[in-house]
This record gives sequence, C-alpha cells and structure tokens, in this order.
Amino acid sequence: MAKQEKTFRPGRHLRKGVLPGLVLAFGFSTLALVASSADLSALIERAEKGEGEAQVILAGKYRKGEGLSKSEAKAATWYRKAAEQGVVEAQSAIGQMYQNGEGVPKDDVEAAKWYRKAAEQGAVDAQSSLGHMYRKGVGVPKDYTQAAKWYRKAAEQDDAEAQTNLGLLQANGQGVPRDYGKAVEWYRKAAEQGDAQAQHGLGVMYHNGFGVERDDREARKWFRKAAEQGHYGKPR
Repeated sequence: MAKQEKTFRPGRHLRKGVLPGLVLAFGFSTLALVASSADLSALIERAEKGEGEAQVILAGKYRKGEGLSKSEAKAATWYRKAAEQGVVEAQSAIGQMYQNGEGVPKDDVEAAKWYRKAAEQGAVDAQSSLGHMYRKGVGVPKDYTQAAKWYRKAAEQDDAEAQTNLGLLQANGQGVPRDYGKAVEWYRKAAEQGDAQAQHGLGVMYHNGFGVERDDREARKWFRKAAEQGHYGKPR
C-alpha cells in the first residue's frame, strides 16, 4: 500500500488565534500610520491658517525631526510666525535660536529682543537668559542693574540658575548693594535644587564666614556636593 503523502496547509500548525492576531496587529499598525499622517496634515493646515498653538507644535516637530524631516530653518520660520502673534513659548524659542544661530543667522540683538518679549510675559527661561545677556553685555549694553532685575524675576519663580547668578551679584555688589546674607539665601535656594555652582558658592561663604558664621564642616559639605557634580574650585 502506497504511503500517503501529507499535504502542508498554511496555518495548520499555527496555534489558534495567532494568524488573526497577526492580521489585527498589522491592521492596527497601518491604521496608526494613517491616523498619524492625518493628524500631521491637520496640524499643518491649522498652522497655515495662523493658529499660534499649532505653529509652535509644528515648529517643535521640525526642530526635533518628529514625524517630519528635521529642519531648523523651518522650525525658526514657524516659531517666528507664532512669536509675532505673542505666543510666549515661541518668543523664548526663537530668541534661543537667534542666540545659537540655529536655523537663522546668529544675532544676539534679535535674541535679546525676543527674550524681552517673552520675559515681560513672565517666561522664566527668557528672564534668566535676558539677565545673563545684560550681565555679559551680549546683544544689549552691559548693565548689572538690569541683570539683577531679570535674574530676580526668574529667581522668584524658583529658577536655580537665576538664583545662583543673583546670589553672585549680591555677593559682589553688582547692580544691587553688596549683601552677603542675601547672597547666602539665594545660593542656598539654588544649592538645595542641586545647582553645582551654587553649592560651591555656598561652600565659599561658609569657608570665609560671609553672611553666615564660619563653619568649615558645612563648607566641606557643600564643596563635596559640588565636586560630586564635577564642579571644582579653590575656596576664595
């Protein structure tokens, strides 16, 4: 008697439910791509109609290359459109792009202009950046009083970098009366948030007894915290 050949039937050896599961998986993946494409098209349409929020989101996608080919120039274009409508997030972003020469020619004056617009609306990052520009005389005339003003606004919103820089101005009497006690207060606020420069500065204050009672043990503690983050420096 001839041996009967076994015929292989696709799917015969698959566990029940596996094939439908694969079909569903690929189907959902395709649907997700279609939905994503539709969402992106809708976003672009909203941005082109002048919706500020959509322009900011679209700019962010171009800047990061999310769902679109990365283009700093296109990101800058859309941020600027939103910034001109008064969207504070866009004003901060285009200021940063001008400062870094990202998608636009580097222009510190233009950067300061947009930082100011955002800072006046309360944007903490723009306030801190504007303070730094005044302190260094970049894009604006060097002015410690203005630097202290903008650092303070950001510091009062718990921005650690601004707190550190305001502490430095207070310690040096730049733009504000020299006040070691206030310098210690601002350094401590930033140091407790993990800012290494503030931790080192606070260590200096304890080491020298500026604004606090001299305490070498406390000084070493803060120097150590700063050093653990790679910030080293000799006590001044």
